[in-house]
Amino acid sequence: MSELQTLPAETIPDVDEDTETGEPTVAHIVKVGPGESAAAKVLEARINGTPIEALCGHVWVPARDPRQLPICEACKQIYDMYRVFNDGLRDTPGD
Repeated sequence: MSELQTLPAETIPDVDEDTETGEPTVAHIVKVGPGESAAAKVLEARINGTPIEALCGHVWVPARDPRQLPICEACKQIYDMYRVFNDGLRDTPGD
């Protein structure tokens, strides 16, 4: 009788692999887990120089204040969809 060998599955995330290095054109909404603070996550990424992921899948290392930029339309649409299904979310993300 032959024994079947199973190979581990490889998971490939559906994110933009190119980390943004130039001037940002839009402000993205940071993807956070339950109990996580977006502001704390951004601050940690700025200090450590580690990339973070936006709701739209964009990956970047935050380095500038995004308040002067328009919000990413894809991030905004995803956030608005979350609001429909989750009571208690604010009209605009902020932390």
